[in-house]
Amino acid sequence: MLSVSLPPQPVPLCVIALVILAASTDIVSRRIPNLLIVLGLVSALAVQIALRGALSGSAIWLGGAATGFALLLPFYLLRGMAAGDVKLLMMLGAWLGAAATVDIAVNTFIIGGVWSLGVALMRGRLVRLIGNVVALLAGSGRFMRASGVSPGVRVARESVGSIPYGVAIGAGTVVVLFAMVR
Repeated sequence: MLSVSLPPQPVPLCVIALVILAASTDIVSRRIPNLLIVLGLVSALAVQIALRGALSGSAIWLGGAATGFALLLPFYLLRGMAAGDVKLLMMLGAWLGAAATVDIAVNTFIIGGVWSLGVALMRGRLVRLIGNVVALLAGSGRFMRASGVSPGVRVARESVGSIPYGVAIGAGTVVVLFAMVR
């Protein structure tokens, strides 16, 4: 895990408040509001500049936001998650910087993966989930050739259900914040 210490206040308090709001709205409405993301990004920039100065604060803000966006964008493009999830990690990256954002993503993938497996098992859809993962991997040319799937063949995937992934992102964020405390 990361070797970065907990950022100064108000960063941890603001991040926890933002992930609670994002996770709760994701549970209730299955969306993460754009207004929350915009307010989070703007306030993160203001706080980063106030804490670190204009150049350093802006660089941390931009680096963290770009990292969060880049880490989840491929999953959005593969229809594995919603755009709000990508924007949420981008906003959290703006608050916490690139290194912490990578750790949040790793923890989120573990938490979300275990949760998704549990949901699939409870719904009796584990075999379909495995088939969907194979179909997703079939999108890469190397896997397609190895599995005998003809290029250009699109394999239809039936959803096994979804989870409010903002909750997994929130949980991954809290894990990373607690790990930063020394």
